[in-house]
Amino acid sequence: MKRKFVALMVVIVLSLTSLTACGAKTPQDIVSEALGLDASGGSEVSASDTHGGFHGDGTSCIVLTFQDDAVLEQIKANADWNSLPMDETTQILVYGISGEENHTAYQIGPYLSDSNGNPLVPEVKNGYYFLLDRQAEDDAAGKDILERNSFNFTFGLYDTDTNTLYCCELDT
Repeated sequence: MKRKFVALMVVIVLSLTSLTACGAKTPQDIVSEALGLDASGGSEVSASDTHGGFHGDGTSCIVLTFQDDAVLEQIKANADWNSLPMDETTQILVYGISGEENHTAYQIGPYLSDSNGNPLVPEVKNGYYFLLDRQAEDDAAGKDILERNSFNFTFGLYDTDTNTLYCCELDT
């Protein structure tokens, strides 16, 4: 009786372990879902995620590299991706802008930054970018993303010189 109980417990533990392992998403799965691409052929360079707490606010960024042009071909065929340079709004969100007006210096952004305020992605000269405003709700419809009190967006950047894909999300 004791052996049957121990064997049954072992089977239950192994079953539960295998079920939870099936639900885990790889960085490639996360990027594929977020950017609407098949990124399964990418190799992970880095991944970070500060989401947590009660509201789930935070920033995540996954970097993948590719050995071939399969992802690039998908990007070129997708109308949601734009060739560089970035539009002004995306530039501000990702890298920020600074200047001087009426003898007063100003800095706006970057919003997609690390804990020290540095942009999460390097400046890229050749490539494509993607910006998805995930906060386009009734109260935010028609408002410029930069005029809101909070941000919820997904950003993708593909560097054609290095075959590197950056996928970042910001939730505030």
